Amino acid sequence: MRLGIIGLPNSGKTTIFNALTGQNLPTGAATSGQFEVHTAVVNVPDPRVDKLSAMYNPRKTIYATVTYADIGGLDKGISEGGLKGQFRNELAQVDGFVHVVRAFEDDTVPHPYITVDPQRDVEILDGEFLLADMVIVEKRLERLQADLRIRGKNVDKAVPVELELMEQFKAHLENERPLRELDLTDDQLKMIRGYGFMTLKPVLVVVNLGDEPKDVRDLLIYDHPHTSLVGLQGKIEAELAQLDPADAAVFMEEYGITELSAAKVIRLSYELLNIQSFFTVGEDEVRAWSVAIGATAPEAAGVIHSDLQKGFIRAEVMKYDDLIAAGSEAALKTTGRLRLEGREYVVQDGDIVHIRHAM
Repeated sequence: MRLGIIGLPNSGKTTIFNALTGQNLPTGAATSGQFEVHTAVVNVPDPRVDKLSAMYNPRKTIYATVTYADIGGLDKGISEGGLKGQFRNELAQVDGFVHVVRAFEDDTVPHPYITVDPQRDVEILDGEFLLADMVIVEKRLERLQADLRIRGKNVDKAVPVELELMEQFKAHLENERPLRELDLTDDQLKMIRGYGFMTLKPVLVVVNLGDEPKDVRDLLIYDHPHTSLVGLQGKIEAELAQLDPADAAVFMEEYGITELSAAKVIRLSYELLNIQSFFTVGEDEVRAWSVAIGATAPEAAGVIHSDLQKGFIRAEVMKYDDLIAAGSEAALKTTGRLRLEGREYVVQDGDIVHIRHAM
């Protein structure tokens, strides 16, 4: 799970990267306009993991993770003629975007477009990605139409199917709407997997606020499927990320901060990718695993190890809330709420799973 942190120059995206990851990368205009990528893997905060770890006292506790890539070099005009080279490859590899939009005033960090306008700024990069996708669609349409003319009735049966889909994409993009708004089937998604459409990826818009918290809905309207909108006081939280917990608590009290928004942004990033967590527990390890929403028990087993999916027999399933209420696994078993599930069982968020399998 890899999310690309993007934004216009001087939007504070590296500051947000530092706040989310605890890194201390240099920020400011000196690094803008260059192609550079920094990555970090971050644990997804989950109090359920903490409680399970306290219950089982394992040797290891492992959280679900998200990888953030701070991608520099985005600005108006980047998509002219289509995205190219390493830049395009880096953007294509991420599963979604964290789009940092500036909403703070700072005379020492001038805005590239003079005024601070979050609505305008988010639309600039949206427009660039719409254009990049349109270039792909138009080139693909040309190839498909040429293939249809040359081969006629002998053309591969997949060609007219894809041609119809690309025409749908073109009409949607011409209306300045991202492709993630379309309700695509699994077969359609498989058909276009290699094209790297930018507007198909989910987006978390992070409004980079100043020292004062604000309601982001008053600053920006962003209403699309597969998107979320959240505010974060980037500079303050980046500073907090560098402190030990005791010093951070004093700092938060001074600024009247009751909860770090960075943790919320990480959780939203995780949820953005249409995934959920299930757990395995024991004396050796308590661990959160990531699986697609709607995955079956054998598919969840495959996330743990491919051999478990191949030899899957049954899954022992406990509900997290049931286990916590019972107080222990032994106590839960006496209630009859530990269930055996088969191949058709759809794993739910928070399930605690033990896989029975053939060797």
